Amino acid sequence: MKKQLCLFLRQFNWKTDGQVYVTLFVAALLQAITFNVFLASSRLAPGGVSGLAIIIHSFISTPLGLTQLALAVPMLALGFQFLGRFRFLVRITFLTLVYTTAVDMLAPWLPSAGITTDPLLNALFGGMLGGIGSGLVLRSRTTFAGTGIISRILQLRTGIPLAQLYLLIDGGIITALGFTFGWDNALYSMVMLFVWGLATDYVLEGPSVIRTAFIICDAPGEMAKELMDRLGIGVTSWEGEGMYMQRQHTVLFCTISRADVATLESIVADTEPTAFVVIGQGHQARGGMMHHKRVKPVRKAA
Repeated sequence: MKKQLCLFLRQFNWKTDGQVYVTLFVAALLQAITFNVFLASSRLAPGGVSGLAIIIHSFISTPLGLTQLALAVPMLALGFQFLGRFRFLVRITFLTLVYTTAVDMLAPWLPSAGITTDPLLNALFGGMLGGIGSGLVLRSRTTFAGTGIISRILQLRTGIPLAQLYLLIDGGIITALGFTFGWDNALYSMVMLFVWGLATDYVLEGPSVIRTAFIICDAPGEMAKELMDRLGIGVTSWEGEGMYMQRQHTVLFCTISRADVATLESIVADTEPTAFVVIGQGHQARGGMMHHKRVKPVRKAA
């Protein structure tokens, strides 16, 4: 342990690693506020250590942050024992300490009954803000100490997919919430879990703002020229073979904005009506050739 700590300190980069810890600090504060305002006040939770802490708190009124820390410590110990990635586990420890401390320190300054008594609003906004916090944590290549560590260890030991393990463990905790506080709370917690996942994915992947287009055609030169001239985009091509008719075709690939989908379809229809087009979704696109000058689309005369 001492050797690993010395190595970690020597390799610590204040610019890159420092930014990661600042992000984790902000995410921990956001999660602490979300927990106090939307989860604890309404007794809702998307599973995990937070759900266990809320259940335990209903029987013994221990501070919620301290309860979560007590639950997280053995899981951190298991992580150090079985996962062994020292840098990763140091980040989890830092995140856990900031988060659990903030939960108890911020509680007196936040409304104890939350800002709304509507469980659906608590589920929606708690899931949205909690998902944003989780997304920031995952983008920093970290995770909260808790069921995530247990799931990872079980996955390595049993080979069961992580998604199934998360579903089993968090689903079990939400079921326990149902037995403790009523099934309305469990159902609203499922809504929160769903919104939480959507918000996390949004932070990780960004909005689906681009479209990917595959065009299988026989006049690739003219088609590519029209796409580049009228949309100001780069186009990539490769040869393909239609297996049914055993005929050679050219496959064109490009990325466009959602607003340009109709224009692309118009270009294909005007250039080669029999071309086969597949349009999919994309989250990010980097590099490639993009023209700064956009040419206003004009349909060809009939």
